[in-house]
Amino acid sequence: MSEIINNSRTRIEKIKDLLRDINNGNDTEESKQKLGELMGSVPHGEVVAAEQELIAEGFPEEEIIKYCDLHSTALRGFIDEEEKLVIPEGHPVDTFKKENLLVNRRIEKLRMIESSLKSLKDEDASLQLVEVRNILIELTDIDKHYYRKENLLFPFLEKYHITGPPKVMWAKDDEVRGFLKYSIQSISDVEKISTSEMLLLFETIIGASIKAIEEMIYKEEKILFPMSMDTLTENDWYEIFEQSDESGYCLFYPEVKWKPINLNIPEDKNHEPTNRIKLSTGSFTREELESFFKTLPVDITFVDKEDKVRFFSEGPDRIFGRNKAIIGRQVQFCHPPSSVHIVEKILNDFKSNKESTAKFWINFRGKFVHIAYYAMRNEEGEYLGTLEVTQNINEFKSLDGERRILQYE
Repeated sequence: MSEIINNSRTRIEKIKDLLRDINNGNDTEESKQKLGELMGSVPHGEVVAAEQELIAEGFPEEEIIKYCDLHSTALRGFIDEEEKLVIPEGHPVDTFKKENLLVNRRIEKLRMIESSLKSLKDEDASLQLVEVRNILIELTDIDKHYYRKENLLFPFLEKYHITGPPKVMWAKDDEVRGFLKYSIQSISDVEKISTSEMLLLFETIIGASIKAIEEMIYKEEKILFPMSMDTLTENDWYEIFEQSDESGYCLFYPEVKWKPINLNIPEDKNHEPTNRIKLSTGSFTREELESFFKTLPVDITFVDKEDKVRFFSEGPDRIFGRNKAIIGRQVQFCHPPSSVHIVEKILNDFKSNKESTAKFWINFRGKFVHIAYYAMRNEEGEYLGTLEVTQNINEFKSLDGERRILQYE
């Protein structure tokens, strides 16, 4: 490229112009070369900024998704190759990268099997065909890798107003999930597949799965991870680390427990207004919490460990009547004498830790009603009370098949 690009703003605009041209059909080798040469001279942050601005200007996200792989192919060998991330062992990015390494090893094994199948007869290839299926099933573990990325890393990027690239990447993650699903379905009866049929699958759906996974690994390693390391604080990364276990890992479990040296997490790490009711997984204003319970399609009643009614929800279509006079009342007095013995048994079984749930379903005034009782316990297993959840399930009895298309009632 002959012109000298002197500043960040000019470089970003040039990237946007080239990406628009490619998207409009001008995807010639010359255009790709220009894009590649330009990418070789810019930081990854400017690539991300260009993509982000295109989306903000109304450029359809689905169009960016369409040329996403072309974009990353043009970037190969150019983006910050001299920049090597130094990542401590056990850091979330270290875990992501180790997972990618293990995924790549499975892909290498698939390529080796594909190569060997070309010289094998059907009767000699049965073990290799079964191994292909097993490796593809193993690769579905990548969903945990993507889940952590989408639900732990992306929220922190969004906190810093980086929203475009995560949206595009999430869509590409879903493509990988779909390719793997259909690849496994295509060889579910692997014993009946011939060598030539398997090779055809490698050329089509299995090959598409491999390519999509490799492209995603490249995007993560060359764009997402460097950008995230530049953007997130040590406190951010530690929050991601703390929440990662419950989401699971791909193909291995990290043994090293990472903790930043200068950890400084404020008491109110989410910087929420003081008028919000704070819980361990989020917060509400009082108005939001009241509306939350009124909107739930179930009726809820809470009885504390002393058998006193402490709360009930006020939905528009309550099944069993409640009024505020029952607050503080012994729950046994809220039931007719004929059913008190059942209430007592449930409470006693919950308190003794003999049982934790009790469920009933009845016909009541034209409704088919499901009633469930749940023992509430703290982290030490101590009984806190009982939750009653009641729901009219008439509409569920007639459901059949699936509804995946938006349809309002």
